[in-house]
Amino acid sequence: MIIGLTGGIASGKSTIAKKMSERGAFVLDADKLGHRVYEPGRKAFEQVIEVFGEDIVSEAGEIDRKVLGGKVFGNPAELKKLTDIVWPAISAMASEEINGNRAEHPDQLIVVEAAVLIEANWQGLSDEIWVTIVDPAIAIDRASKRDNIEPSAVQARIDAQVSNEERANHADVLIDNSGSEQDLSQAFDLEWEKLQGRLS
Repeated sequence: MIIGLTGGIASGKSTIAKKMSERGAFVLDADKLGHRVYEPGRKAFEQVIEVFGEDIVSEAGEIDRKVLGGKVFGNPAELKKLTDIVWPAISAMASEEINGNRAEHPDQLIVVEAAVLIEANWQGLSDEIWVTIVDPAIAIDRASKRDNIEPSAVQARIDAQVSNEERANHADVLIDNSGSEQDLSQAFDLEWEKLQGRLS
């Protein structure tokens, strides 16, 4: 089975992914794949330069993500141009990794952890979608303390993401992480137990 795991900032998504990994799941981190699509020699590398210009290439011959970010941040039209290149490339890499893992470990649970699972329309990669949500006020408090950034910067990131409600609409399993770490662990244990029933 393949589980698509998504959630907003400070929602506990990475904690759940870690717990799944500890219990034997193969976890694919879409963020890490996202970094790899910009590597020189990859098709997306050439496409991004073609669309955004040679000035995004550093002296080392790599895409300078800060310069690229400056061109797309706060500009929905430009950001869409970028995601139209990058998201399909990440999806293709994820499919490759999934197929490779399945060939070696046919029975292993696979988890695709992706913050933009819904926005990128990657639901088709998985058999079930697990969504972690958290009250926005709690997310702002947690993330600003954790990352040492202004609450307004966290709010801007929340505003740029799809809402809890929209994510929840796609969820087969919904975990609310507005409580304590212990509450999250208990909620996960319960859902993991139910999952074993579905897998058997």
